[in-house]
Amino acid sequence: MTRKLITDAQNTWCPGCGNFALQHTIKNLLADRENEGKSLDDVVLVSGIGCHAKIADYLNINSFYSLHGRAIPAATGIKLANPALTVICCVGDGDAYAEGLDHLIFAAKRNIDITVIVHNNRVYGLTTGQYTPTSPLGFKGKSTPSGTAEYPINPVELMLASGAGFIARGYTRKMEPLKGLIRAGIDHKGFSFIDVLQICATFFPVTDYYDARVYDLPAPGKPDFEAACALAREWDYNSDARIALGIFFKRVLPTFEERMITRPLEKEVHDRAIREFLETRI
Repeated sequence: MTRKLITDAQNTWCPGCGNFALQHTIKNLLADRENEGKSLDDVVLVSGIGCHAKIADYLNINSFYSLHGRAIPAATGIKLANPALTVICCVGDGDAYAEGLDHLIFAAKRNIDITVIVHNNRVYGLTTGQYTPTSPLGFKGKSTPSGTAEYPINPVELMLASGAGFIARGYTRKMEPLKGLIRAGIDHKGFSFIDVLQICATFFPVTDYYDARVYDLPAPGKPDFEAACALAREWDYNSDARIALGIFFKRVLPTFEERMITRPLEKEVHDRAIREFLETRI
């Protein structure tokens, strides 16, 4: 029997929110997996705090609510505890690029086999419109009525510098290509990062801005780090430049889990040290 993937929980997102598109994109992807004979019991969705996080209430799969900025450590722990699981980590731009930035960088550095999907509406929507690390210079919100005095970070460039093996950017008004990106990220063996541009219909409705600038990248070929860096800098999350959508960079390296499993001697030494320490406390 096919699982009902949308729960009966009352949805409280604002009408027009980009989260609806992400929810149904992931739902359609999960339905595809189920139709292919893959068990959805092996999928875990981890979310942070913010408007995006309610997706854990609205999708009928295993889920875990984390603290603000701490979704990636929770996802990492789940994956290390059971490497057979498919772990999807949904986070917000304020959630991942502010409070949780260190965890994002280290998950990329370690090459943890999880898929991080950033719901990037470039504003703190749940707390009514404060600026985030990806808000443009001059953004006027509740905390910056005269406009921000700082430039946004470029998360695609940051992930390249952090060693992520799969780096992509999607857009919620292009649901079918977005589904393909998320599927490619899940299928990738190693850390996958997908920055998803979406609007906040209430506090940052910039659909026209994105629609006029987005374009699709060709399918990725041989990994070219320098070319990916140049492409990442084409749009700095602030300018009026064109905005590339697709896979910026992809390479396969041993995952953190694989490296831990293939180090029995180090594990034996570690376990012995732990035992000896505990014996001194008894």
